[in-house]
Amino acid sequence: MPSRLVGIEPAAAQLSSALADMQRLFSTFPNGWPGTGLLLLRLTAGLSLVVGELSRMPGFSESTLLTLRVARISAGLLLTIGLWTPIAGVAQAIVVMWIAIGERSDALHFITASIGLSLAMLGPGAWSVDARLFGRKRIDV
Repeated sequence: MPSRLVGIEPAAAQLSSALADMQRLFSTFPNGWPGTGLLLLRLTAGLSLVVGELSRMPGFSESTLLTLRVARISAGLLLTIGLWTPIAGVAQAIVVMWIAIGERSDALHFITASIGLSLAMLGPGAWSVDARLFGRKRIDV
């Protein structure tokens, strides 16, 4: 009797399952005016994180500050190109709220965090890397 590996799927089935799971994170990938609005929202949120952090890069005194800065720049870049948008949006909200609580700062941090959460809920739109990788495909038979 040949030995079988129980519970191991072929690599193609695992990849298909992973892509289906990622696609479920997004309700739609709208184009047109809604897609343009999501693109502008992503660019505004992502570039504000990157530019805001690059202007304050000197002075790495603590490892926590370094971690926050790397996370903030990473989330900003991911949001700008539209890659892993739900994850990047939640990461943006967490990092910005952590900074806001630590600095006891103004409402601008709370607005930036809410934009990140909104992007996580709405998805990236049609003009994003996520749409190219995980968007719905049209197959003509």
